[in-house]
Amino acid sequence: MRLTVVRHTSVNVSEGTCYGFTDVPLTPSFDEEASVVKEQLKGETFDKVYSSPLSRCMQLADYCGFPNPELDVRIKELNFGDWEMKSWMELDPVEARAWFADWLNYSPPRGESYARMQERINAFLDELKTTNHKSCCLFTHGGVIRLIHVYLGICSLENSFEFPVEYGQIFHLKL
Repeated sequence: MRLTVVRHTSVNVSEGTCYGFTDVPLTPSFDEEASVVKEQLKGETFDKVYSSPLSRCMQLADYCGFPNPELDVRIKELNFGDWEMKSWMELDPVEARAWFADWLNYSPPRGESYARMQERINAFLDELKTTNHKSCCLFTHGGVIRLIHVYLGICSLENSFEFPVEYGQIFHLKL
């Protein structure tokens, strides 16, 4: 299956803010950034288009000509729980140290670990492989894209945060 994976455009959130599950606004440069993505997708056809249910992904999908993607919560970004919309500097220092010491397995309060996120991404991809689709497009988030690359064996889980994923970047993969 040909898999095209698109990261949403830049968000209007202060740098250093935890915002995985929060529905945050896009920057005023959305139209400019989205037009570049749309041009890169021009002429592509997909059997199925999926999107994270967060507006930053749905808005880009719509702009690119896919107004009704199938929404799937499994391709949302990491759930930072009680840390959502807080800066790293605002976090309880003990909890923050625990997360940085074991970011693969540590869950922020009422959030999820990166390993748990990987489980839901893997479940989504395992299910996708059982379909008869020849080509799919996903509008999603940086963390999801990194974990798709882990799933495909392109990078390791431990090094996935070193894998660059830019706003509005498109990846053409084979599932």
